[in-house]
Amino acid sequence: MSGMEFLHPERIHLVWVVVALVALLAALEVRRGDALRRMLSSVMQGRLVLQASRWRRSLRLVFVALTGLGCVVALMRPQVTRTEMHYAKKGSADIFVVLDVSKSMLAADVAPNRLERAKAEVRDMLPALEMHRVGLIAFAGRAAILAPLTTDHAFFRLALESADPRSVSLGGTRIGDAIRKALDAFGETGGARAILLITDGEDQGSSPLDAAHAARSAGVPIVAVGFGSEEGSQLQVPDAQSGALTTVVDHRGVAVVSRMDGELLREIAMATKGVFIPAGTGVLDLEGILETYVLPLVDAPAQARERTTRTELFQWFIAGALLALLGAMLTESRLFSTTLRRGTAAPKGGSEVMWS
Repeated sequence: MSGMEFLHPERIHLVWVVVALVALLAALEVRRGDALRRMLSSVMQGRLVLQASRWRRSLRLVFVALTGLGCVVALMRPQVTRTEMHYAKKGSADIFVVLDVSKSMLAADVAPNRLERAKAEVRDMLPALEMHRVGLIAFAGRAAILAPLTTDHAFFRLALESADPRSVSLGGTRIGDAIRKALDAFGETGGARAILLITDGEDQGSSPLDAAHAARSAGVPIVAVGFGSEEGSQLQVPDAQSGALTTVVDHRGVAVVSRMDGELLREIAMATKGVFIPAGTGVLDLEGILETYVLPLVDAPAQARERTTRTELFQWFIAGALLALLGAMLTESRLFSTTLRRGTAAPKGGSEVMWS
């Protein structure tokens, strides 16, 4: 545990406001005493004026000063910093599903298409992740976080349902950017972490292998699941109105052929000590893949890391200021009595005056 620190040390200059206030009250007290001495002698003051003693008036100023100082210190936000070892919970993992939503994933070589089949497989695997945090990143020409790491699987499911090519604003396929996005999104979380990459493997100059090496350095394995045929097939997407399949052509009128780049995905997985699953156009058991290749990661020993916690102390200084204010109120007394005590005799030679 370190010593007391202040979140806003620059507010110490508010002390000068307290000093000015106390000086003003002291000056008013002196001025009031001078005015009273000019009006009455010291003997008459003792008879006619009800006022606190000098030491009580001085004590009141001390209490006012302590009240102001307590408020200033509270505004400076005093804190005590504690550093302790935190052990990541064993038996849990953080898993980012990185889903390709580019137009090539609309190819119908996997029924109903690559993207919808991938989303259905991810939905089916959610029950196996009940005790784990999952997040969703959709990517095409750029990557976007649709769901941060969370144990709220209902929210994750809603984000998954909304994933489509419109989830990102730029077309294309940039796998490297998606991996880097996931690594940044993990933050400083401890424990087991993994990336489940679901794509057809076509990349457009995003240096995915460099991103894979960064993932390995961070201790994050990648399980790459490749959809589509490695031999290649014409890209056919359903028409938005009729639902009929239409062949996508390029600017030259040539049919676009989409193929899974299995070699790239294999290199990405191997670079991170992960695994490549060539789903192709067949049946995929993503839940089985998860249990075989991802969940064993949670059996790693618990990892210790430092965690810094800050304890606020301003409330104690506010309490002290309130106590000082209460002390100032208790020392208060009326400086001048506007009433006279009933039944007190007047001085010799004068008429009798009844004080009330």
